[in-house]
Amino acid sequence: MEAEAGATAEVRPRRRGLRALTVVLVLVLAIGAAGFGAWQWTLGRLDAAGPLASETAVIIPRGASSGTIAERLEQAGVVKDARLFMLGLALDQGPALRAGEFAFPAQASIRQAIGILRSGRTVQRRLTVPEGLTVAQIITVIEQAEGLTGPIETVPAEGTMLPETWAYSWGDTRASVIRRMAEGMERALAEAWAARDPSVPLANPREALILASIIEKETGVAEERGRVAGVFANRLRRGMPLQSDPTVVYAASGGAGELGRPISRADLDADHPMNTYRIRGLPPQPIASPGRASLMAAVRPAETDALYFVADGTGGHVFSRTLEEHNRAVARWRQIERERGLRQN
Repeated sequence: MEAEAGATAEVRPRRRGLRALTVVLVLVLAIGAAGFGAWQWTLGRLDAAGPLASETAVIIPRGASSGTIAERLEQAGVVKDARLFMLGLALDQGPALRAGEFAFPAQASIRQAIGILRSGRTVQRRLTVPEGLTVAQIITVIEQAEGLTGPIETVPAEGTMLPETWAYSWGDTRASVIRRMAEGMERALAEAWAARDPSVPLANPREALILASIIEKETGVAEERGRVAGVFANRLRRGMPLQSDPTVVYAASGGAGELGRPISRADLDADHPMNTYRIRGLPPQPIASPGRASLMAAVRPAETDALYFVADGTGGHVFSRTLEEHNRAVARWRQIERERGLRQN
């Protein structure tokens, strides 16, 4: 009986120990399950749709800390909670976040937002420079472009920046855009010169650029560029003055490109190196930045026997072979100007 009582006493502590171990295991499993559930819940929040109703661009400045970036995203409505974004960064290790202007799509998740900021794919802005602007006018366009930075220390020579639509990113320098525009003009001019008509009365690419700038200012009608170039080519071959009004405007405006009033007799008679009513041949420099089409027109002019042209009142021009024909066309244009109140007599 004593032996049986001793055995029973030994079993009881053992059972109590097993029960305690079971409780501990249950607690561990419960805590583990809760932790796993919390982990899954957190990951779910990182992948959940965000609060943005529509695509939104956010600018991330250079040197911004992760906390600053998280706050900016919360302020912009990209993420609902900056703290959760920071947690997402901690859980989703990868390349550093980049600076710049980034576009976030509607309902972007936190994980998507992190991926966008790590990709470096910034918003591409567009800077459109119309054909025929002077260098002063182009510089104004560049200075007013949102997102460009830095001073313009060196202003390029007249006519040396290609007028096109240029892509840039927020934070790019103005100097870098000017450099790309100048390189673009160099390439476009080289391509045009390589494709030139061998009989064109131009000695080098510089002369082609000058003539192209005058063509650009003379007509806004694409179909006329070749004919205008043909008239100027004929005049150059004969040693006649080009008698181009835009060169007079350039001279009288001091290179501004706009006169703000009709050309006067005094303007036409002014002794100025850019005044093609007084000089023969090409002026010493371009009067604007020509586009690709005008560059090609300058080096491949249309075949024509016309020596004159004047506005026809519709945006185009009347082309004439003789001075007599031209004078009649000029008289019609003067009448149109009077009817429109553009000329007093």
